[in-house]
Amino acid sequence: MAEHPAYPVGLRLTGRRVVVLGGGQVAQRRLPALIAAGADVLLVSPEATPSVEAMADAGEIAWLRRPYTEGDLSGAWYALIATSDAVANAAASAEAEAHRVWCVRSDDADQATAWTPATGTSEGVTVAVLTTSARGRDPRHTAAIRDAVVAGLSDGTLVAPHHRTRTPGVALVGGGPGDPDLITVRGRRLLAEADVVIADRLGPRDLLAELPPHVEVIDAAKIPYGRYMAQEAINNALIEHAKQGKSVVRLKGGDPFVFGRGMEEVQALAEAGIPCTVVPGISSSISVPAAAGIPVTHRGVAHEFTVVSGHVAPDDARSLVDWPAMARLRGTLVVLMGVDKIGKIAETLIAHGKAPETPVALVQEGTTAAQRRVDATLATVAETVRAEAVKPPAVIVIGAVVIATPTTEQP
Repeated sequence: MAEHPAYPVGLRLTGRRVVVLGGGQVAQRRLPALIAAGADVLLVSPEATPSVEAMADAGEIAWLRRPYTEGDLSGAWYALIATSDAVANAAASAEAEAHRVWCVRSDDADQATAWTPATGTSEGVTVAVLTTSARGRDPRHTAAIRDAVVAGLSDGTLVAPHHRTRTPGVALVGGGPGDPDLITVRGRRLLAEADVVIADRLGPRDLLAELPPHVEVIDAAKIPYGRYMAQEAINNALIEHAKQGKSVVRLKGGDPFVFGRGMEEVQALAEAGIPCTVVPGISSSISVPAAAGIPVTHRGVAHEFTVVSGHVAPDDARSLVDWPAMARLRGTLVVLMGVDKIGKIAETLIAHGKAPETPVALVQEGTTAAQRRVDATLATVAETVRAEAVKPPAVIVIGAVVIATPTTEQP
């Protein structure tokens, strides 16, 4: 019997039930695109990676914390089967077939009724590339074609880039504040060439969906006061995979050297004799305020801006910030990782001379579709954070630039 090619189609999943079985790497890579498509996602899995757990905690998906049982695909329009249990995968696949639910199998493409294409976006266009049959599927080939088309759409040439040889080693890539379009061109290229990606929760997670299936994604998410991967374990993973001759990308949010522990990783790699390329990223300290309409400097208002970490309170012996000096500054103060400490921070700044009416803005999930801005003053910010349920990640901007307008004309 002749084998027929797959029929390409775009699914409109807004408000429609999608069931994902398994909370591992495959789910971590595919869920962001399903969420972005507006799907009503149900995850069925006894456990999940920290990044997938964070999606559930944020209410982006529903999560049944148990193995698959018959009937879980009831009402589904689309299913992604990605568990490590071959028996459960086969049973779920049979249920999907019986109920005419299009089903992707991460473990066995031949038994699937749908395949996930290599996808990319440019200027509002989604490019999806599929092989013609299940036999001889080459994810590197489809990913390369996808990348060539997206690059061509971006620069107007549609000329495939020259083949680049993968170079063993580690690339420390700053992924920017969250919007996948804000990663640098070099960072995106290195990500496309990677064999292994070790990704933070705050990195641009949508880019993980563009990686071909052969790429190993290691979740190094650090959820505040929750699950985390110890820094030493991250360093060891970087070294181990690089020594195997693989091209490794350490994908971090913002810039690797702005409260990102980037230098710790560079030092560990240097001690192990591993070559490392550092790719700067757009720091959330300047990009997130900008995305919310706040300039960190403005003529006649602020001639300086200072970025500080708020992950420990001002009265904590571990704090290295000179908070009395911060209170005396006339420019803009940008606080990262300080949502739960902002009350104590505001209290300390006021105690050392900062005016209680100083404007404050909190920008949550900056540059993403979930971005929101909450305004307050130093005197009211603690209560505002509680009342508005502001959660990390959020960038806090303190100073007159919060209410600056383009019409401000002072020398």
